[in-house]
Amino acid sequence: MKKGKGTVIKSTGGQYLVKIEDNKVISCSIRGLFRIKGIRATNPVAVGDHVGFEWMEDGSGGIITSIRERSNYIIRKSSNLSKEYQLLATNVDFAWLMISMTMPRTMTPFIDRFLVSAEAYRIPVIILFNKTDLYGEAEHEEMNYLSSVYSDIGYRCMQMSLQTRDGVEEVRKEMAGKVSVISGNSGVGKSTLINVLDPTIRLKIGNISEYHKTGKHTTTFSEMFELSSGIRIIDTPGIRGFGTIDIEREELFHFFPEIFRASKKCKFHNCIHLHEPDCGVKEEVEQGSISEFRYINYLMMMEEEGGKYR
Repeated sequence: MKKGKGTVIKSTGGQYLVKIEDNKVISCSIRGLFRIKGIRATNPVAVGDHVGFEWMEDGSGGIITSIRERSNYIIRKSSNLSKEYQLLATNVDFAWLMISMTMPRTMTPFIDRFLVSAEAYRIPVIILFNKTDLYGEAEHEEMNYLSSVYSDIGYRCMQMSLQTRDGVEEVRKEMAGKVSVISGNSGVGKSTLINVLDPTIRLKIGNISEYHKTGKHTTTFSEMFELSSGIRIIDTPGIRGFGTIDIEREELFHFFPEIFRASKKCKFHNCIHLHEPDCGVKEEVEQGSISEFRYINYLMMMEEEGGKYR
């Protein structure tokens, strides 16, 4: 049987669009055994995967038979209780976490959950503040404070207004030649950004709920868009609760870079920075070297699900 290879650019449940040579796109499915063998996800194949496939006899599509080893991946909690997680994207160069100080306001527990997950799965993150044209003095102060905290930790922070186009060209340059995944609360502007970078894409935009001040979901499946400027972006479903998988309680602090660095000052090698004496992390929190809200978010995650994050 004739074989081929390509990159998955869209996942719609059991069907996958695969881009092959000459920029052609074909529809592929997966065999039942391949679907369940050793897989703890609702979807064993994800956008960004480099796959091998066998052509169907009539040439109308293919059957995915193999997946090349992934350099990284990003996940979210699955709503299917029989599985553990859903793969959103694989083999990405950057994860762009779009956040806003208003309509909808992004909360720091959400930010830190995302960052922990990205740290765990080896994906560099750029934090992108959007909707800056809507910010008053209080919102600007909050943005500057958060930007200072996260920059000090080591995360790059950028600012943008899709309404006025401020900062858009800087984002475009950063994305050039890279595979980026865009995540954030629904309504924060993910699909709008893609439309601004390439108007020919014309993604559907959801209205902001006046009551809840949160966006309505418009993206239901992950999809990779190749923009006219050569940028490749993976758009993902809006995520309100981002989770991590199989991080043990004793390991969580490894994924807070500043807490991990401070842990080397702890008296006990197995310190988890809760109630232990002579804890270097708690000392730095008291001194202001570690942000109090980051430490509180760490404590909240430590208390959840008995120490495992699903």
